[in-house]
Amino acid sequence: MTEQLQKKSLRANARRDSSPHNGLPLWLIHSLMLFAAMIVSGSFTVGEAITHGLDPAVLLLVRYVVAVFCLAPFILWRYRHFRPSLGQLGGYSLVSASTVGFFWCMFEALRYTTAINTSIIFTMVPGISGIYSALFLGERLGRHRLLALFCGMVGALWVIFQGDVARLLTLDVNHGDLLFLAGCFLMAAYTPLVKTFHRQESMVVMTFWVLVTGMGWLLLLSIPRLADVQWQEVSTTVWAGIVYLAVFSTIITFYLSHTATLYLGPTRVMAYSYFYPAFVLLINWTFGKGLPSAIILPGVIVVSLATIVLQHGAKGPEGVPG
Repeated sequence: MTEQLQKKSLRANARRDSSPHNGLPLWLIHSLMLFAAMIVSGSFTVGEAITHGLDPAVLLLVRYVVAVFCLAPFILWRYRHFRPSLGQLGGYSLVSASTVGFFWCMFEALRYTTAINTSIIFTMVPGISGIYSALFLGERLGRHRLLALFCGMVGALWVIFQGDVARLLTLDVNHGDLLFLAGCFLMAAYTPLVKTFHRQESMVVMTFWVLVTGMGWLLLLSIPRLADVQWQEVSTTVWAGIVYLAVFSTIITFYLSHTATLYLGPTRVMAYSYFYPAFVLLINWTFGKGLPSAIILPGVIVVSLATIVLQHGAKGPEGVPG
């Protein structure tokens, strides 16, 4: 009887922690997602700075290991009785496969392209994610959101091809941009998969197991390369970048994205990526890297405005417009 009551209490705690009906105001959800967008924007610049320091698969493995070990003590203390079923592990593995594939493409692409290019290409993810959500989750996009998604994708293409129609028609794009675009198709499945496989467990728990299963994928990818790594030669800058990516761009943003998905839906959450180019420009300017060619600025402005349109009509947890 005691064991049954304990399990019932744990399920109640998980529902309270993860359910949108706990009454968080919608303005707070949007503020947290804006904060998450700033963190992720920093990861493009950090990734560009450290991608040559380690093989991408090894770098990601270390990032995930750090994130798991940082989060594990809290999970053991707060949710020590939670044991995912095989079905849940399968769902977590699919979610992590989308993120691992994306991050590998990102770090490999940053060897050939720039942080600003990748941040703007990433703005195509909400459009792709919206299509996934409409096809597999039945999410209705509406005219305003379809228009915003279209404008966002046009803005991204403007930047990728530097406003040159001839380059667009001939698909003149560098290897890094093309590789990152492939990763974006994987990342677009992330929030629809979260919404599909979330089973009322705490978002912290789901974040943890997504990281654990992601670590498994990365171990498979990096095993052939681990023996060749000269760990003593890895610079302090690379280690600092990995810690930033593990704690801020992984644990914090995964949790915030998982939670916000329950309130806003996959498409609106992914739409915050439209702010990435503007934030990356601001970060690069702050660190003295200057501004890119003026020809790409119209594309940056378009994708930044598109997210505001996409949030129009979002509803709170009780169905109250926000």
